[in-house]
Amino acid sequence: MDTKPVCDSMRVLFIRRIFMNIIRKVSIVTLSLILLTGCGSSINNIHDDNKLTVGMECNYAPFNWSTTTADEYTEQISTVDYCDGYDVTIAKKLAKSLGMEVEIVKYDWDNLIPGLMQNEIDVVIAGMTATEDRKEVVDFTDPYYTSQEVVIVRKDSTLTSITDIQELKGKIVKGQLNTLYDTIIDQINGVKHGTAMESYPSLVNDLLNKGCDAITAELPVAEGIVASNPDLTYVTFKEGHGFTADTSVSIAVKKDNTELLDKLQKALNAISEEERQQMMLEAVERQPAVNE
Repeated sequence: MDTKPVCDSMRVLFIRRIFMNIIRKVSIVTLSLILLTGCGSSINNIHDDNKLTVGMECNYAPFNWSTTTADEYTEQISTVDYCDGYDVTIAKKLAKSLGMEVEIVKYDWDNLIPGLMQNEIDVVIAGMTATEDRKEVVDFTDPYYTSQEVVIVRKDSTLTSITDIQELKGKIVKGQLNTLYDTIIDQINGVKHGTAMESYPSLVNDLLNKGCDAITAELPVAEGIVASNPDLTYVTFKEGHGFTADTSVSIAVKKDNTELLDKLQKALNAISEEERQQMMLEAVERQPAVNE
C-alpha cells in the first residue's frame, strides 16, 4: 500500500492548521492594537488645544443656570439647552484671552471635581470655594469673586429683623448639599440643622412651603431668589455676628497643571474688580426665577 499520498495529505493539513493559527494570532494582535489605538485617540481628543472645556452645574443662579434661549451671553450645553450666568461670562472672557473657544459641560455638583480629575474637562468654573479638602485633590486660581453669607426667610416671618446668626437658635435652617452653605449652619448654637438639598430651586420651594424657617446663601444668589419670589427676603448680619467662612470662589484645574493654572491666573488678573462686579450685576438682572 502506497502511504505517500496519505502522508502528503496529513502534511498539508498540518501546515494549513499551523498557518491558520498564525493568521488567527496575528488578527487578534492587530485587532487589539486597533482597539488600543482607538481608545488612545478618544482620550487624547477629549481636550482640543483650541478649546477650553469648562464644567459647571448650570443650576446655581446667578453664577450659572440653564435656559432654552440662545443669545450673546449663552453657550450651548445640549441640543435644546444653553447655559448662562456670571461663570459663563467669566469662562468666555478667559477663553478669549487665551485665544481659545469655550465649551460648557453640565455636571451635577458632586461630579464636577471627579470629572476634572478624570480629564473629562479642563477647568471647573462653578461658584466653587477653594476649601482645604478640595485643594488636596485639585489646584485653584486666586478668587474671581467674593461675596458674603446671608439667610433667606419668608417675609411674614419674625426673622426678618434679626442681626445675629444666634437668633436662629431653635429654627430649622437648610443649605445646599455638599457645600459650604450647609456646613456653616452648625455655627448657630441650638439650631435645627435641616436635611440639605441638591439645588436652590428645591430649597426655595421648601422654604415657601414652610419645610424650614431659613436657607443659607451667598448674597448674589439671595438677591436673585428674592427678586423672583416676592414672598421672600434675605437678612444680613452685623459685623462680627455673622457666619465665619470663606465666601470667595475660584477656578479649579487638575492637580499640577501649572501651565494652564498660570495662564488662567494671568487672564483673571486682567479683569478689574469693577468689571467683575458689573458682570455680576448684569447676571443677576438676567437670571430666571429661582422657584422652579
